[in-house]
Amino acid sequence: MFNVTTKTIEWGDETLTLETGKIARQADGCVIATLGETSVMAAVTFAKKQKPGQDFFPLTVHYQEKYYAAGKVPGGFFKREARPTEKETLTARLIDRPIRPLFVPGFKNEVLVMCTVLSHDLENDPDIVAMIAASAALTISGAPFMGPIACARVGFVDGEYTLNPSVDDMQDLRLNPEQRLDLVVAGTKDAVMMVESEAYELSEAEMLGAVNFAHQQFQPVIDMIIDLAESAAKEPFDYQPVDYSDLSAAVKAAGETEMRAAFAITDKQERTTAVSAARATIQAALTEEQLADANLGSAMKGLEAGILRGDVVKTGKRIDGRDTTTIRPIVSETGILPRTHGSALFTRGETQGLVVTTLGTGDDEQFIDALHGNFKSNFLLHYNFPPYSVGEAGRVGPPGRREIGHGKLAWRALQAVLPAATDFPYTVRVVSEITESNGSSSMASVCGGSLSMMDAGVPLKSAVAGVAMGLIMEEDGSYAILSDILGDEDHLGDMDFKVAGTENGITSLQMDIKIAGITPDIMEKALAQAKDGRLHILGEMGKAISGAQEFSVHAPRIETMQIPTDKIREVIGSGGKVIREIVEVSGAKVDINDEGIIKIASPNGESIKKAYDMIWSIVAEPEEGKVYDGKVVKIVDFGAFVNFFGKRDGLVHVSQIENRRLNHPSDVLKEGQDVKVKLLGFDDRGKVRLSMKVVDQATGEEVSPEAAEKSDD
Repeated sequence: MFNVTTKTIEWGDETLTLETGKIARQADGCVIATLGETSVMAAVTFAKKQKPGQDFFPLTVHYQEKYYAAGKVPGGFFKREARPTEKETLTARLIDRPIRPLFVPGFKNEVLVMCTVLSHDLENDPDIVAMIAASAALTISGAPFMGPIACARVGFVDGEYTLNPSVDDMQDLRLNPEQRLDLVVAGTKDAVMMVESEAYELSEAEMLGAVNFAHQQFQPVIDMIIDLAESAAKEPFDYQPVDYSDLSAAVKAAGETEMRAAFAITDKQERTTAVSAARATIQAALTEEQLADANLGSAMKGLEAGILRGDVVKTGKRIDGRDTTTIRPIVSETGILPRTHGSALFTRGETQGLVVTTLGTGDDEQFIDALHGNFKSNFLLHYNFPPYSVGEAGRVGPPGRREIGHGKLAWRALQAVLPAATDFPYTVRVVSEITESNGSSSMASVCGGSLSMMDAGVPLKSAVAGVAMGLIMEEDGSYAILSDILGDEDHLGDMDFKVAGTENGITSLQMDIKIAGITPDIMEKALAQAKDGRLHILGEMGKAISGAQEFSVHAPRIETMQIPTDKIREVIGSGGKVIREIVEVSGAKVDINDEGIIKIASPNGESIKKAYDMIWSIVAEPEEGKVYDGKVVKIVDFGAFVNFFGKRDGLVHVSQIENRRLNHPSDVLKEGQDVKVKLLGFDDRGKVRLSMKVVDQATGEEVSPEAAEKSDD
């Protein structure tokens, strides 16, 4: 009934298995990849015909984490997996980016790749397994896919690269100073296709070494997929790229002069208008048959790409007049919004980001219900890209995959320089509103985010800047690396290579390739050129920030205190009664965790002090020999009970009230009377012993027994 094919290798410290032929047999290709006890099923289907008029490649990648894979029930009211989580969206993008360029040029049939996490051992991250499964499924499906690809995750500890570190090793690297890198690399046998990383000020050489290490380490996986395909691959789909060279020639003849003149205009809006006019001129010169051709869009794009690309490689001059290394003019401003905690406007050429920082308390942390466990995040970065930023009147909706991906890239770049939570106990939310865009708005978010947090008084370890690099590679092997690319250069170029970091090193690296990979030599040159650009941008940003920034008067002040864990119950009280009273009386917000760390927050310093004192009175222990203010709460025949330390009471024996014999304590005391007492110590049963007679009741000064007796006389 089943025609099962299984391949197994030892990869790193785990066993990697690929299996096909048993599940989802009606899909064009289905592979279950298992690493350790983490299993992901990838199913691939593709349309056998192109939709009429289709002028783009409709590839869709879905990645789904099923909670049953880790033996969990989903949180929430409906107890069912709902919209994709941020991790699922990011992983879908991670898989999409290296496979998209490897389909045969011109193939525009619809392709669907669905990756489902079936089992998770909480050790091996399923994103790597999913990408391998997707590559294998595509390779055996018969689709015109020029793979396979493979991928690997790389860590960096004590100067050594580690292959596929565990989920725990990669969790919250900011709190793990030994682990300095979370890098994912995907590629073919000969070249690297995609890089995604979170780093902690690694040098360019260390990052390049990590990429090369990953490429070497996943070679056995590529060989394994090829071995699987030799046994289980379907017949290749009979696809012949459409020859539209005659249409391309007609397009070129009809409007090359106008298009070249349009691309010579440096202003984006004027250039966009001129390019649209050139397209209209071309369309006016074409026949009805040519206008109806589904490849017209590709022919137009080919003309535009040829003009932009050829001139850059030949002359080194770009469409906005810059050479290949020049960064566009930069203007950095901070403190532009009066009521926010921190704000910055970062403008680089025709790309602009308004970035705002808000400081919150522990209550504002984001709770994340993940497959490998639940945890909280105290640093949030949200990226918004409204249609007006590119002069369009588009639909506005919830954030899409692009917004989530760009926000995560900026998050990775900035979180490496955040202070420890013990030093800065705030939840930090950064929002980047892209108000203009002409290339690399994610890197503008990095620069603006760094400035905005500094403006809010966040003690960053250092400023962070980012720059987007591009690549134009001709068929003869000649190429040009471009610093600070424009939108057109991104759209028509061969590489989008984003590097963010400080003066000391790289904090984030992301690379996407539209051709069949790049060599280590090109990547090394791109990293070196990016470093020069990053240092220049940091210098421009430094003009907006000088010295320590003042903490916003509108931001909450937070004071942290540590109490013994056995005192937590006393601070909270039965049913939360005590902590509610502290909040109501002081007016401050109080948050306490299981480790006994208490955060007290309020814009009012007096409220913080009042709450602090109330908590301290509950958890602190009185010191022997110290004088305290007290209040008589009960009088008995043998003395008086005095409340002297928070809710702690102690006995002042009748012999310790005054230096004379009293018939009864009520001779000199009454309930509710304020007194001053000295803690003499504790008796054998732990009872408190207090004395009034050794304290001057007027001044609170201690007096010697001799002086007390003398004043008594």
